[in-house]
Amino acid sequence: MAAPEERDLTQEQTEKLLQFQDLTGIESMDQCRHTLEQHNWNIEAAVQDRLNEQEGVPSVFNPPPSRPLQVNTADHRIYSYVVSRPQPRGLLGWGYYLIMLPFRFTYYTILDIFRFALRFIRPDPRSRVTDPVGDIVSFMHSFEEKYGRAHPVFYQGTYSQALNDAKRELRFLLVYLHGDDHQDSDEFCRNTLCAPEVISLINTRMLFWACSTNKPEGYRVSQALRENTYPFLAMIMLKDRRMTVVGRLEGLIQPDDLINQLTFIMDANQTYLVSERLEREERNQTQVLRQQQDEAYLASLRADQEKERKKREERERKRRKEEEVQQQKLAEERRRRNLQEEKERKLECLPPEPSPDDPESVKIIFKLPNDSRVERRFHFSQSLTFFTQRVLGSRNTPIAMNIPNTWIVAFKYHCPLRRTRAPWRNV
Repeated sequence: MAAPEERDLTQEQTEKLLQFQDLTGIESMDQCRHTLEQHNWNIEAAVQDRLNEQEGVPSVFNPPPSRPLQVNTADHRIYSYVVSRPQPRGLLGWGYYLIMLPFRFTYYTILDIFRFALRFIRPDPRSRVTDPVGDIVSFMHSFEEKYGRAHPVFYQGTYSQALNDAKRELRFLLVYLHGDDHQDSDEFCRNTLCAPEVISLINTRMLFWACSTNKPEGYRVSQALRENTYPFLAMIMLKDRRMTVVGRLEGLIQPDDLINQLTFIMDANQTYLVSERLEREERNQTQVLRQQQDEAYLASLRADQEKERKKREERERKRRKEEEVQQQKLAEERRRRNLQEEKERKLECLPPEPSPDDPESVKIIFKLPNDSRVERRFHFSQSLTFFTQRVLGSRNTPIAMNIPNTWIVAFKYHCPLRRTRAPWRNV
């Protein structure tokens, strides 16, 4: 018995619904039907969109979400590496540090109080993201103007797009949040991030996305990753079918140390990517196998339908032939019945036959086209045409032969007209 929600579906839609559920493994029939209705019952488009959703690829048929893809940041196994600022050395260094400490404390305290109070008066404009791609391009231009063009290849897209590409390609994603107001940002970008060995490592083994936290797009990512200090780097990858932060690097880090830390994080988590690649390959093979099975099933179904169509056509042809034969029989029966009725009516019109002793009579032998013979006596006053056309129903011209006391009249089809003017009475 069909489910209540399937009662208003056609047979073709029901088959597509079951096939879509088998291909995607979705248990809820309502969800399967809703997805197919969104794609106008195009099963290929619906399956492709479902696979894109599982792999984190933006939907081809629906607009991408406005919010970035959720990243798991609550994993306690995240590798965290924080570089503290070096302590001052010597009397001169400690003296300068102690003298500047009150001024720095007062400056940052007043700045934080001012920013906190300003939030009540005017909302933070960074909370509204209107042009995320524009924020990325603007940061790239400002970075190149300040630090030059020798830098890792920036991902020219939104944070969500970078996550989706890293998930689809099964690659590491390195996220850099740039704090414009932080005192270590310039030194990190100039000496560490733009170092040739760092550039080579990042460009060959991972995707690199960067943005300033003063931009709305960078601020939104900052709220998601919850950094503590700058410079901030986060390594993200697909782990347990979720995009997960597997490493956090905070503080001013040197090029060699950065390379070692990134290599350590990648080596520690490489097995997850290998496992995901094997699982994805197995899933693709399963999908190909199902597709081949579905194609074979559809081919067999079309062959069965073609056989059934030919059987219906053969049954219809036999039925029409039987109807034609039956109609011919009925027509022949009606013709015979009409002929018999016509003969009976004409027999009623036939005058009585004279007796053999009547001198005013003559015996006529009629030879019919089927070689049968009809004998009858007629009175001299009766017409031969009356008998042949009104009684026998013949339209042919009779060929009469004058024999003493006997007339033989033969009827032959398609013979030329021949008339005999011999008198009835034998001379």
